[in-house]
Amino acid sequence: MLKDADAAFAQVLSDMGITVKPAAPSYLEEPRGIYKARPGFVALPETTEQVATIVKTCNDASVSIQPYGGGTGLVFGQLTWEGPLSLILSLEKMNAVRAVYPNEDAIVVEAGATVAEIQAAAAEVDRLFPLSYASQDSARIGGGLSVNSGGLNVLRYGMARDVCLGVEAVLPDGQIMHGLKRLRKDNTGYDLRHLLIGAEGTLGIITAAALRLYPRPAEIATAFLQVRDPQAAIELLSMFRARAGETVSAFELIAKSSFLQMAETNPDVRQPFDHAPDWAVLTELGMGAGADPETMMGELFEEAFEAGLVTDGAIAQSGQQRADFWGFREHIPESNYRLRAVASHDISLPLSELPDFVAKAPTELEKLMPCRIACFGHLGDGNLHYNVFAPKGETRDGYMHLVDDISKLVHDMTMARGGSFSAEHGVGRKKVAELQHYGDPGKLAAMRAIKQALDPKGIMNPGAILPLD
Repeated sequence: MLKDADAAFAQVLSDMGITVKPAAPSYLEEPRGIYKARPGFVALPETTEQVATIVKTCNDASVSIQPYGGGTGLVFGQLTWEGPLSLILSLEKMNAVRAVYPNEDAIVVEAGATVAEIQAAAAEVDRLFPLSYASQDSARIGGGLSVNSGGLNVLRYGMARDVCLGVEAVLPDGQIMHGLKRLRKDNTGYDLRHLLIGAEGTLGIITAAALRLYPRPAEIATAFLQVRDPQAAIELLSMFRARAGETVSAFELIAKSSFLQMAETNPDVRQPFDHAPDWAVLTELGMGAGADPETMMGELFEEAFEAGLVTDGAIAQSGQQRADFWGFREHIPESNYRLRAVASHDISLPLSELPDFVAKAPTELEKLMPCRIACFGHLGDGNLHYNVFAPKGETRDGYMHLVDDISKLVHDMTMARGGSFSAEHGVGRKKVAELQHYGDPGKLAAMRAIKQALDPKGIMNPGAILPLD
């Protein structure tokens, strides 16, 4: 129920020339349908100056702000359902590509541009913007930077933080931070760009970014390879990197369960193999003009086969087959969604610890419930999506009371091996308790001090990352 005071504040912003309207249902939902935000108002600024006006007005009136990107986040950082009602702030109207500098391998974009739109702008000047994930058609770069998103190409190009040269942002008091430098070297004090990236809108609103571009690989080879187990996959990755170096663009690990679930939920998606392997790796080499990645991929396949690391596989023979390979991988999250996991986890582990975790976690989980496990992810950077499902033929309803126990087990096993309970999706509101439980006390104290210094009224995305007071 919207209060008169909320409507009155919305009218104040409207009188300043800012578009403000009651939030449509799309602003109040998250992709998995677990939580819904309370009804409120959404502000839709068109310029950085309007964002500054909104933030200063909210700060002066002690009205909290809920930043909203593309709404694709999976840790509820874009929803408010407790505490004071927040004004939703969406930068969807600020989606311009401000400038492209192909000779500098740089592009300047507004925060409301989608990842796919930035990829397209880069392609127009024969460059590559490497961030790539399933939600890229709707995920906006401001949100992607705010959670330091990852994706398929982290192995070669790094996460969002690594492709960002500078940011323009509005700080909690309404000041504009003009930081859109395209420099690779700028040692002039604290790097506030990196403070804002990954802060999930709790320290300010990123309004624009200068991003790195890269040469587009002219020659590409893609292969789906069957491997004995995760340890063999890690040894295969080491072999690939020793021979092919930084041309290894992606290295995805997929367990048998994903092949079986895909056949169950998405039978129209072409399977790469006639029979589901126990484990498989989807990998890609990207090289410059005149190189021959297909020959190298073939040689690596033969070497790995002789070493007993690979038992079978297929090297894409056409652009369509390559698209089919990646189409299969990109449909796995959708398949998981259709089956409705009891508990989903976005974890990362040191590569040397990953095989032991994968081997032992199912046994421990079976002590809690009979289950199916979908284990897939970006092996090159140690990131696993580890999702627990009810047995085939059963729904998750009878097991939802075990969600906290399941996640605690998975996260305890992860943290005991030097891993992280949040690899690429952020903390949001979903994992606030985990951060308080597992987080280093010194780091948490520093985070609270930074939050208090920059946002003393606590208006910026309250309840995300750090708990509500």
